[in-house]
Amino acid sequence: MQLINTPFKDLLVIQPSVFKDSRGFFYENWNINTMKNKGLSLNFVQENTSSSNKGVLRGLHFQNPPFSQGKLVQTLKGVVLDIVVDIRKNSLTYGRNFSIELSADNKKMLWIPPGFAHGFLSLEDDTIFNYKCTEFYNKDSEGSLLWNDKDLAIDWGVTDALVSDKDANAPLFSSFASQF
Repeated sequence: MQLINTPFKDLLVIQPSVFKDSRGFFYENWNINTMKNKGLSLNFVQENTSSSNKGVLRGLHFQNPPFSQGKLVQTLKGVVLDIVVDIRKNSLTYGRNFSIELSADNKKMLWIPPGFAHGFLSLEDDTIFNYKCTEFYNKDSEGSLLWNDKDLAIDWGVTDALVSDKDANAPLFSSFASQF
């Protein structure tokens, strides 16, 4: 398993070692001892899975302290454009975004530490997306940012996406007061 640094402090791409043969493939998508040996000590308390059709956009979501969540995300079936926005106000990359394609084929995962807003756009029908979370969901601490906010300048590759009412009415970054 390889941990790949990004331009954002503590945001990591994880590339598992995949073993393929005539039967298919095998890989570990999480091993606490391997990760501890690589300097990443995490305790997951909740795991979520979503299914989305092509053009569905979920995000940009986060949970505020004291219930902030770190997330290890991966695509089990299909392809997503995964996006994070750094909302750590003392970070050198505050307000900037990072994007990566996560797919069942490339098997890449993204470790998103607390202090990032997260969202993804499904690029195929029947995409299955998985999240391992370091904190339980807490409705009172959830927050969001508008996915197509011009100030964030995120290149989703689409101008019209299928979003929830909550995501369509999320706050603008200019009115956002980060708790991170």
